[in-house]
Amino acid sequence: MPKVNPDILVWARETAYMTREAAVSKLGIGDAHGVEAVQRLADIETGKVRPTRPMLVKMAKQYRRPLLTFYLAVPPKRVERGADFRSLPGDPTPETQGWLDALLRDVRVRQSMVRAILEDEEEDEPLAFIGSGSMQDGKERILESLHALLGIHRSHYREQRDAQTGFALLRGRAEEAGVFVLLKGDLGSHHTALDVESFRGFTIADNVAPFVVINDRDAVTAWSFTLLHELVHLILGHTAISGGQPDSEIEGFCNDVAGEFLLSVRELGDVELNDDSGIDLAVHRIGEFARVRHLSRSMVAYVAWRQKLITWEVFKSLADRFSRDRLQAREDRRVQARLRSTGPNYYVVRRHRIGSGLINLVHRMMNAGALTTTKAAKILDVKPKNLSKLFDRSGI
Repeated sequence: MPKVNPDILVWARETAYMTREAAVSKLGIGDAHGVEAVQRLADIETGKVRPTRPMLVKMAKQYRRPLLTFYLAVPPKRVERGADFRSLPGDPTPETQGWLDALLRDVRVRQSMVRAILEDEEEDEPLAFIGSGSMQDGKERILESLHALLGIHRSHYREQRDAQTGFALLRGRAEEAGVFVLLKGDLGSHHTALDVESFRGFTIADNVAPFVVINDRDAVTAWSFTLLHELVHLILGHTAISGGQPDSEIEGFCNDVAGEFLLSVRELGDVELNDDSGIDLAVHRIGEFARVRHLSRSMVAYVAWRQKLITWEVFKSLADRFSRDRLQAREDRRVQARLRSTGPNYYVVRRHRIGSGLINLVHRMMNAGALTTTKAAKILDVKPKNLSKLFDRSGI
């Protein structure tokens, strides 16, 4: 077996945000021959003891790294999250941090595969809207670019039946423009679910195969705002994996443009909000206002704060209330699903999360012989044996 650089083992554990104490539990390392478990792992990580292949397999699974990674000569450079990694204020646990980075790596690999296919098939015509604007252009100019990209305005969005169909309209237009829009809030199981306190969305602003990822654990009414926010980042040319920490000026700019797309600030007068309204009354008024417009209550409150109609303290109280309501609603849905003893069809859920744009591309490339079943399954994040049924259920 090839020799493993001990630095790789330390790097893999630390980028999974695990201490040695946490890792020995995950890896099933116990005390043996008078040596404590943590010291046994330390001996492996310092090169005193050579790791067995079964141990490397366990590390690959728990650290969420391909097995081949452990045979690299040196640790890879760490990928940063970037300026458009949307999250809510909070203090994610080390485990959650590891899941976030694993999700980013997974999407990045899938995106690079899509780009490679398009290049091989000479379908890599650069998308002109990627990086076509800057914050110096001003919010109105970028809003015009967003309207031109999607070919619709807020009136078309509000004509839809509800927030779900409104999001479907925006997503469909984005996919027609060449953006792959994924709904993904975990690493394949509910045990790795990432709540919105961890992330709401991010983009990969590639000019051939741009990706937008939206956390589907967020409220459905919030998906459209997050999608529009990320599309603004694409117009500005910001990618989620190009370095830097979240920038409040950039986030505020993208939020303002996305908010104006869905809601004219002039309409806020209809809500009759002020700091003396009281939280319960404000919740009621915002709820009624948002419902008929297929909007997120949190977004309406955010725009009201940006327009100085309410203070930060009031906005924070409202946001906390809406977050608790969202969590309670999700728990109620879980209970109802258990009582029914049935869940949504697997292929319906997968199709919804992957999006028609990516499914159609993969199916077309498979028919053209440009994609193997294994690679197609990797891009779509499904098992190879499930591909044909996924295509059938997608109407292909």
